[in-house]
Amino acid sequence: MTENRSPIAQGFGADRSERLPLPARESMTDAQRAAADALIAGPRKGVKGPFIPLLRSPVLMERLARVGESLRFESVLPQRVNEFVTLVVARETSNQFEWAIHHPLALAAGTAAETLAELAQGSRPRAMADEEAAAYDFATELLRRHGVADSTYARVLALWGEQGVVELSALIGYFACVCWVMNVARTPAPGAPETGPLGALPV
Repeated sequence: MTENRSPIAQGFGADRSERLPLPARESMTDAQRAAADALIAGPRKGVKGPFIPLLRSPVLMERLARVGESLRFESVLPQRVNEFVTLVVARETSNQFEWAIHHPLALAAGTAAETLAELAQGSRPRAMADEEAAAYDFATELLRRHGVADSTYARVLALWGEQGVVELSALIGYFACVCWVMNVARTPAPGAPETGPLGALPV
């Protein structure tokens, strides 16, 4: 008997109703309330994005939150690269939330609007800074091929050393993880950048 499955393309399905919305505080467990309060008191100032569905597993949520804080705020990677790679992952996973949140942050960190416009279309941007190009190739190879070529590895190693290689790999994995969680949960974005939401990639 063949299983009937609805086609889902890169996180874009016909039904976008939220599957795992933020639970009412009075319905939370003690562990969920404690985890939510920790997020509200921390740099995120609220339960947002991936932490809404992740609240169903408060220990996992707390640990992922700490990993994300380390990768975003304590990495050897330049902020410009950090934000740009986050958008590369958001584009590859077609995740509206991370695209909306990090698009203005990437612009503020110095990535050109034209570069992000081409990235949004699923193209390899033509005019990237050397660091952006190295990070883009590393991220897309890792996401699509589950590894990187020696030449790609060497470029990142020369820029940021072994610590940078590890942190870049982990950054890509972290954002892929939270984007996948949100795609499954259909977590909505808080809005969209001026350029609008992501469209589905060509199949």
